[in-house]
Amino acid sequence: MVDRLPPPSTPDTRPPPDGRPRVGGGARANGRPGPSRPGATLHRTVSLPMLVLYGLGTTVGAGIYALTGEVAGEAGLRAPLAFLVSAMAAGVTAVGFAELAGRLPKAAGEAVFADRAFGRRWFSRSVGLAVLLAGIVAASAITRAFGGYMAELIDGPEWLLAIALVVGLGGLAVSGVRQSVVAAGLFTVVELCGLALIVWTGREHLPDVVTRADELLGPPTTAAGWSGVLGGAFLAFFAFLGFEDMDSVAEETRNAPVVLPRAILLTLGLTTVVYMLVAAVAVLAVAPAALAASDAPLALIYERAGGDADVMASIAALAMVNGALVQLVMVPRVVYGLSNLGLVPTWAGAVSPRTRTPVRATLAGAALVGVLAVSVELEWLARLTSATTMIVFATVNAALIVIKRRDGPTPTFQVPAWAPVVGLCTALAMFVAEAIRLASG
Repeated sequence: MVDRLPPPSTPDTRPPPDGRPRVGGGARANGRPGPSRPGATLHRTVSLPMLVLYGLGTTVGAGIYALTGEVAGEAGLRAPLAFLVSAMAAGVTAVGFAELAGRLPKAAGEAVFADRAFGRRWFSRSVGLAVLLAGIVAASAITRAFGGYMAELIDGPEWLLAIALVVGLGGLAVSGVRQSVVAAGLFTVVELCGLALIVWTGREHLPDVVTRADELLGPPTTAAGWSGVLGGAFLAFFAFLGFEDMDSVAEETRNAPVVLPRAILLTLGLTTVVYMLVAAVAVLAVAPAALAASDAPLALIYERAGGDADVMASIAALAMVNGALVQLVMVPRVVYGLSNLGLVPTWAGAVSPRTRTPVRATLAGAALVGVLAVSVELEWLARLTSATTMIVFATVNAALIVIKRRDGPTPTFQVPAWAPVVGLCTALAMFVAEAIRLASG
């Protein structure tokens, strides 16, 4: 069968900017038909609850467990404000993703969005490869954090624990999308219970969230204070990454044009509430400097409250497993989507007729994740993921501006015309601010 993009809600009869046939419309740049896929295709088995748990699995697990300490080290008591700034920055792009996912529910969605908007083959390929890079680096960061948490539980080198995780999750991701998403959902329930346990442990500090709200959420009064909040926000942005991965299973989601936008918005809203509460309790219960110095910050909070640190370290390790699993599910589906667009070789995204998963792409992605996880520091992996994602987000917002203006309204979900403009400016501003901050030391 020929995998074509669905038509826009208002037929688009204009040629793309370069005058060539659109890659996403089933044609290559040279005008010949796009690649056909006579073999197996992906299987639609994912429902709205499963998709929300999938999204929560990659956001909650990867961010709050791994980076709470580092955000607190940058922003101090204003760590909740850093998370709020990141939530707002992510939110304007998340609503844009929700509209585009409803318009064009395809794997490798970002490349599809760029192709529909700009029609340039090289640019669509570049966007797709950037998404792959972000996913692989994110999975590597999570895997490295997993090694740190597991070292709290068992005696063994962190690099070996990380490699063992990659091998196990690679096998699960190959076995089938339903198995992977169900496993991710179960892991997500456990990790949310872990965060609830942190809040319960620090419940004596909950009244301080109100009485000291100005210290937690008030604007800094100095340039150094703002630098810390913005630096923490850039790191915290990594904790919100996940909604953009949800379109990778668009071709395995039931009623995707309706379900995808709802799932994206639910995921971001729930994540923001959880992060704000946990960050506030964390910095009130333990000094930010101590959190920053710990490889397992939430385990430290639980231990100082009289609990067994191994319990929280176990839950945190499971959260890392979940975050890495979701990325290892996402990466091969981006390859599959790019192969359908003719932007990478068809064999790279080939789907197994037995498991209905892109086996080759899954194994290759897992291998790259393992190499990066044992060779690059966590903070730099997180920053590289955020920087790459900022560029992708800027591109997606620009694509939505063009698509909304050209294709008109959509019957599923749409945002005001100003939203992608704000999203574009926010993504570029955060990218530039971090570049300046790093350059200045």
